[in-house]
Formats: sequence, C-alpha cells, structure tokens
Amino acid sequence: MQPVSAGLPHNGQLSDLARWWQRFDDPLLLSLIATAQQLSPTVASAVSRLAQAQANQQHTAALLRPQLDLNGSTSRGRQTSLPGAPLATQALTRLQTSWETDLFGTLAATRNAAQARTTGAQAQWHEARVAVAAEIANLYFDWRTCHALREVALADSASRSVTARLVQLSTQAGFAAPATAALARASAAESRSRLTQQQAQCDTTLKGLVALSGMDESDLQQKLLSAQAYKATPAAFSIASIPALALTQRPDLFNAEREVAAASFEVGSAQAERYPRLTLAGSVGRLNLRTGDTSFDISTWSIGPLAVTFPVLDGGKFAANLAGAQARYEEAAATYRAKARQAVREVEEALVALHSANIRQDDLRTAANGYSTAVTLAQNSHRSGLGSLADLEDAKRAQLAALSAQLTTERERLSAWIALYRAVGGGWTPPDATAPPQATP
Repeated sequence: MQPVSAGLPHNGQLSDLARWWQRFDDPLLLSLIATAQQLSPTVASAVSRLAQAQANQQHTAALLRPQLDLNGSTSRGRQTSLPGAPLATQALTRLQTSWETDLFGTLAATRNAAQARTTGAQAQWHEARVAVAAEIANLYFDWRTCHALREVALADSASRSVTARLVQLSTQAGFAAPATAALARASAAESRSRLTQQQAQCDTTLKGLVALSGMDESDLQQKLLSAQAYKATPAAFSIASIPALALTQRPDLFNAEREVAAASFEVGSAQAERYPRLTLAGSVGRLNLRTGDTSFDISTWSIGPLAVTFPVLDGGKFAANLAGAQARYEEAAATYRAKARQAVREVEEALVALHSANIRQDDLRTAANGYSTAVTLAQNSHRSGLGSLADLEDAKRAQLAALSAQLTTERERLSAWIALYRAVGGGWTPPDATAPPQATP
C-alpha cells in the first residue's frame, strides 16, 4: 500500500459509477447494470435502511428542541355540590410546552449517534449499488467467455471427429492399429461431452442474468447474441499500487467506522443518564365557563415548574445500560479492525490475480502466435501433399487449446479488475462529515 497518489473511478455519484463501466465500451452491459440496480432487493433494502436512519436522526434531533402541545377539553356538570346549583359548561384550550435542557449532553450524544448511523447507511447504499454492478458484470463476462469457449469447443469437437474418421479409415485399410482408432473415437466422444458441459454452463449463467435483470430469457439471449462479438477488453487503469487512502473510501469500512463513532456516543449518553436532569415547562390557556345566561372567559398562563431530577436508586439500571453500551463499542471496534484487515487482503489478492493474469496473457499470446504459424505451415504442407490431414487437425487443436487458455485468462483478468474495483469500494468518496446526509431513493 502506497501513499495516496491518484483518484478512483466511482465518486459516490451514479453518473461516475456508470462512467467507469463505460470504459468497457459495451452498451448492453450498461443497460443490464442499470436494470439490475433498479430491481435489486439489496439496493431497495439499503434505501429503506437509509430512510429509517434519517427518520431516527430527525427524531433524536427533535428531542433537543422545546415540545409544544395543544390541549382542548370540555365538560358539563354542576360546579358545586350545593342543592340547586346551576349546570355549567366548561371549555378549556391550552398550549403547553416543555423543554429538557440537556445539561450533561445525554440527548446530544443520542443525536450524534443517530447522525453517524445515517451517514453509514448512506455509504451502505453506495456499497449495494457497487455490489450489484459488480455481480451483473461478472455474470455478463462469464456468459461472453462461456459463449466464446463454446465456439472453441465446437471447433475442437469437429476436428476430433474428423481425426476419428480418418483413423477409422486407416484402420480399415490396415495402416493403423484398432487401439489407435479406439483412442480417436474416445477423444471425439470426450470432446462432445465437454461441448455439452460448456453449453450447460452458458445456459446456467444466462439464467443468472435473467434473475438479476428481470428480462425475458429469450429477449436477453437474443440481445446477447446480437451484441458486439467478444473481444479482449483493454485494462481500465494502469495500476502498480493502490493508495492507502483507498481503504477509507470503502463504503463498508466507512460504515464500520461510523458504527464505532455511534457506539462511542451511546457510551457518553449512558454515562450522562446518571447525572441530574433539568426540565422546564410552561403553558398558556383560555377557559370559558357558561352557566345559564352567564359566560366567563378566563386567560391563564404559567412558567414552570422548573424540575430537577436526581437519580438516587435505580436498582442497577444505569450501570447495566453503561456496561451494555461499552460492550457494543468494543464489538464495533473489533468489527472495524476485522473489516480493515479484510479490505487490505482483498486489495492485495486482486492485485496479485491481476498481475498474474497480465503475465500469463503475454505468454499465451506468444504461444497462440506460434500455434497459428504451425497451422499455416501444416495447411501449406497439406495442400502440397507433403503433410497429412491428421497432422493439420492436430495443429488446429493445439491452436484451439491456446485460444481457450487465452479466453480463460482474459476472463480471470476481468474478474481481477472487478474484484479490485470492489476492494477499493468502487472509488466511493466519503461524504463531508459537516454536511447533512441526503437520501437518494
């Protein structure tokens, strides 16, 4: 891990997230990601958690402000117990206010904890969108690779069938042993089995894409087949190291940090509950009293009482609350440390996989060029009568094997890029701690 030196792809904005995926130059991929994010229950749950956190933050903030209630009542009856006292109707309307001054910060600590969890929930929303985008991209590239490998398997099966037919003819003519023909038939059958297995893998991947995107399977398959042909995607970035600051930009790590902060505030709130509480109340009212033809209007107001509450004997309630809050803080701190170690591990593993895939790509490209040259030479020899068709098919199968290895390695490289993209949180940028968080439905 190196000091911060460069920006990252996704800055917590949907436009930036889409722009990163545009580097793959694949409109269908962008469309599938957008659709999957709209339908994803993971994103919907994150939106719901964010809304709940914001509502709780507003609730805790309101506890610091004066509360105002409007009370109204009416009654009818005798005002005295004397015989013959007239019936009277009494109507009372009153505005009543109360305010806890929060001398020792109990309510402020609760509000700060709720605010920390709100910013954490906002980060989780970004994490959910990044996770869904990565999942759909992995499935999409899985299908593309699988389809390309199916074409390779189809060509390999055809080549082995030709070889099996040639060896069978040679055996019937007495130029090859029956064992050789049996091996050729077995090789052709094995190749057909691999082709069937490859097709099943493609169908399974397609169903995964259907489940995530919500599209009709036949329509999606048609779009996949009509989209641009599979091609090796150039590296989105050239990275020799990852900035250490990138780990602070992981939404899950940021949320874990906010949980630590929230738990710390709750410890402070639990400690402050053991101190005196000061509450001020007041009211303004109007009383209307009507008896017979006589009506009286009386206006009333009061300030107070100014009440002070001193905890004396609580049966261990406050101590238990404090112990529970401290235990939650220790748990949050331990979770944060674990997530930080996991973040470092994921980044380093992705870098190792990416480096390995890049090196193997160069070697496989050299091997593929060599096998391509061998096929060309075998074709020339066959045309001139100096080489056999069996030798040509052997050269073709070697070339196909090299192509299959190239496709597999390219898929591993893309997987490493996507893993690295997720490992640094999609490049998400933590919000300004002084700015109020905003929900994004």
